[in-house]
Amino acid sequence: MRKNKKDRQSLLKQTITDNPFITDDELSKKFSVSVQTIRLDRLELSIPELRERIKHVAKRQFDEVKALHQEEVIGDILDLQLDISAISILEITPELVFTRTGIARGHHLFAQANSLAVAVINDALALTSKAEIHYIRPVKSGERVVAKAKVIRKERVRTRVEVNSYSGHDHVFNGVFTMYRAHGNKDKSEL
Repeated sequence: MRKNKKDRQSLLKQTITDNPFITDDELSKKFSVSVQTIRLDRLELSIPELRERIKHVAKRQFDEVKALHQEEVIGDILDLQLDISAISILEITPELVFTRTGIARGHHLFAQANSLAVAVINDALALTSKAEIHYIRPVKSGERVVAKAKVIRKERVRTRVEVNSYSGHDHVFNGVFTMYRAHGNKDKSEL
């Protein structure tokens, strides 16, 4: 059953607050209305389009990446709390997929996850010493992958970081990265 306009707009606002990365197409399916209706509702509610919402989230204050340059991170970092957690988003464009199948090349998903695992380390030097990865389902051109990194164990020169990547509600990638960190380490044999 369709909701009246007031109820729909209230739910729309809450849905976008909960997930600012949801597309107009996904919203139209969720509320069983046309994409144009969703756009008009967003306009009335002064909710910006998806690209503007992503830019707004990306401009929020968060810790500064230390272990690599910001432009070396694959995807856009949306949240970063050093030695705790990080989130990035990667748009799967036609350049990132196999031409014949339209499926994203796996190394792009790995690169997003691995660079996020490096970025979350609160040190000037962080290197991946081990990675246990699992591709859960193929990702296609036009999808948006949100990677979420969480530090699960921190030792003197090693940190384990788990990264889970999602496209919409689908879990598409999991990786556990053992990171070498140089902080206070003079003995290079531990690498």
